[in-house]
Amino acid sequence: MENYENTVLAGVGPRLRALRRARGTTLAELAAVTGLTTSTLSRLENGKRRPTLEQLLPLARAHGVPLDDLVGSYDTGDPRVHLRPVTRDGMTFVPLTRRAGGIQAFKVVYPPASRWGSPALKTHEGYEWFYVMNGSVRFVLGDQDLPVRAGEAAEFDARIPHWIGSAEEHPAELLTLIGPQGERAHLAVSQ
Repeated sequence: MENYENTVLAGVGPRLRALRRARGTTLAELAAVTGLTTSTLSRLENGKRRPTLEQLLPLARAHGVPLDDLVGSYDTGDPRVHLRPVTRDGMTFVPLTRRAGGIQAFKVVYPPASRWGSPALKTHEGYEWFYVMNGSVRFVLGDQDLPVRAGEAAEFDARIPHWIGSAEEHPAELLTLIGPQGERAHLAVSQ
């Protein structure tokens, strides 16, 4: 049993480093989010310090992965994806992918239009694509104000100031893909 524990703990450091690098996060940025020192994070990543549960929990939360992903637990054989919705600023995000880096997929539920004030445009790194599954949204991109209805899609550079909100008095449901800068969604049409 001790050999198994040593093997599991030895793999945590490389996993932590790979997750942090895939997200493009520095040790200082991760330290600010987790409350751990940069020195502790560096020693954990280099295998010079054995991780404790008190250290792994904030790291899993910061990376948005289950604790099992940090310790490399055995695959249970269950193929189902266990979705854990997150609510932020009135919106509900349901992650549809679990890997760090690359394109991330989410189902996003926007609350009814009556809950929004005036649009607060935001920017972030990456490229976004969304498809409206139910309802319709008001999509503000730079100086454009566009309606996007069920069955329609949009894609854009997320560095351009943007805002998305339900355009109706009921929630809007979207499938959203967010990728690193330069990655775009490509649709293939077969005939």
